[in-house]
Amino acid sequence: MLTGIEEVDWASLGHAYGPADDVPGMLRGLASPDPGERELALDGMYGAVHHQGDVYDSTLACIPFLLELVADPEVQDRGGIVELLTSIGGIDLSGEDELDELDPDDEDFIPAANYAMAAAAVAAGADVFLGLVGDPDCEVRLAAPCALASLHPDPAGVLTLLRERLTVERDTEVRLALVEAVGRIARRHESLRDETVDWLGWLTRAAHAPGLRLAALAQLARCAPGEVPDDVVERVTRLLDEVRTARPETAAPESSRPSAPTFAGQVRELFAEHAAGRATPWTDELMRTLHTALDDRVEDRIALILAQLRSPDRCQRADAIWLSGGLIRVWRGGYEEMVRLIGAQLADPDPRLREAATSFLEGLFELTGPATDALAALLAAHAGRPDRPEWEEWADRPEDEPGAPDVRGRALLALTRSGDARAVPLLARALVEPEVRRDLLYAVPTLGPAAAPLAPLLRRRLARVDLDDRLYEHAAPLLHALASVRGVQAMPEVLRVLRGAPPNRRDWVQEAALRTLSAFGPAAREAIPDARLLLESESAAVSAQAALTLWAVEGDREAVLPTLVAWLGPDATAPDRCAAARALGAIGPAAASGAPALLPGLTALDLWVRVRSAAALWRVSGDAAAALPVLLAAWEENRHARVDIAECLAEMGPEAVEARWVIRSELARPRRHNVRESGYSSHDVHEDEKLLTFCRAALDRMER
Repeated sequence: MLTGIEEVDWASLGHAYGPADDVPGMLRGLASPDPGERELALDGMYGAVHHQGDVYDSTLACIPFLLELVADPEVQDRGGIVELLTSIGGIDLSGEDELDELDPDDEDFIPAANYAMAAAAVAAGADVFLGLVGDPDCEVRLAAPCALASLHPDPAGVLTLLRERLTVERDTEVRLALVEAVGRIARRHESLRDETVDWLGWLTRAAHAPGLRLAALAQLARCAPGEVPDDVVERVTRLLDEVRTARPETAAPESSRPSAPTFAGQVRELFAEHAAGRATPWTDELMRTLHTALDDRVEDRIALILAQLRSPDRCQRADAIWLSGGLIRVWRGGYEEMVRLIGAQLADPDPRLREAATSFLEGLFELTGPATDALAALLAAHAGRPDRPEWEEWADRPEDEPGAPDVRGRALLALTRSGDARAVPLLARALVEPEVRRDLLYAVPTLGPAAAPLAPLLRRRLARVDLDDRLYEHAAPLLHALASVRGVQAMPEVLRVLRGAPPNRRDWVQEAALRTLSAFGPAAREAIPDARLLLESESAAVSAQAALTLWAVEGDREAVLPTLVAWLGPDATAPDRCAAARALGAIGPAAASGAPALLPGLTALDLWVRVRSAAALWRVSGDAAAALPVLLAAWEENRHARVDIAECLAEMGPEAVEARWVIRSELARPRRHNVRESGYSSHDVHEDEKLLTFCRAALDRMER
């Protein structure tokens, strides 16, 4: 076994962490009889040799040995090696997995040729996977279909093999993997698509097992969205009911592998936790596949989720909640009933359902309305049991179970972000606890005047903040909340923070404190000397905020306009000019004499300088003719500027009538404006809803 491994000059090759002289040990570890050694070796392969999907010269050198290991029936856990080879050889430089543009000057640059050579090398040895579809090891049979569909150079032959294997395979998850692999072949090879689509359509009708029909329907939707039947919601709902009521299959034996401290071990534990108590854990992935395929058919996707949320199966309801998050973050739609039903899960005794529901609801802000009664009821029930420790869950969840402390905080955050006044007394209780979530404090402004009773508690908490290097982290959320409640009684505490800011993030602390003082208005006269001193700050952000503080307290434009205009000079940086422009816009018509200084910003290279300058120009001078073309050009150039632009257009009203088509187009789009291909922010839905609100207000004013 591993013949010729010593003949490779591994030390001259490299991987993510340097010379690859440790790779022979990893390869031997993959063949070890000890399961712990095998897992550590596989973890090392992913962590170094195939780090984050990269292909190094050492990765290429490993391919023949990995293929040899896969072909040896004496090697255990070969399913993991098959998956590793599938990942190494599965990058299609001309297909949907196309690499991002690589920078040759990057010290970590990996030539695109490496990926092409890896694909060719694995494909050349891919016949080894043909014999694995009937392997005695279920994990190997589970991994083989995807490897064949992704890597084998004879897709037509593979398609025939997979379809034949489906007639004799008895393991449910392997059968689903076979169907998924057939769908992958159809998506990758246009010449086989019609044949495969016909077969998948037949399978949706002819398969005996409901799970298999559901899998075929999901793959049909991915391969040929136009072939999805109009009654897809009713069919999927029936299939889920059949899956739920079918006789449970024999559970697969638990893995004997130890819980090694490896990435692979952690992933396995996560999957085991997800599958715990589920008769059919694979339905979750099938529904995700189906939702991905349905894409912009939002009404159908909402109907599917509603059906799952009404299911007596708690696992289906939990899956529906997680699917809801992926839907609402990407698409606009009518989600009222969906939110209400998710709120209803808060009354279920299953802690996982409550955790999933609160995790979903905390990111909805103004869309949380239909669930606020359920949130308030949950929090009231907990508040009525003061004898129970804060970490303890309503269902006597074990103290050491992960996530136990989060449900109450998430529920309170969701209720607060919704603007529901019932959150105020609960926030008051939270403010006397040793620790309070920062995002709870940042959510206080959504409560409006109802949050005024929190001012004394916020003041006392700010008074206890140490003036150390972590001052910004601890004080900024409190300052933000105090500004929103106009807690002028906290003036001494705010000035203490302003004057005692340490060197670490001093500008940030000063800007945050000045913003709070600005909110206090004329009542903050005691802060005038400090603001005048900071007007001369070397930081434009601090200087501009000091100007706004002086304007809010004294109303003397002549005292602040020269400083703001100076920050708009040709030598100022883009952030400096943005800060000054925003301050002038906040002052409004009283700063009209500063309008000429804003004009150069309309043609600046930096988009945000142009947006801030144009918005400020409108607000100080009412010159829509100069500002509007700049705003509309920026609207098309950068979608992330649209919220600010739409707010300005709403202020312009009839003066922005030329923007009517832009506003109507945005309101007609079903997809949220700020969707990102990777990752998301907890405020994404809120920001898009703000955009829609401003657009409706702008259109209303234009048309009136």
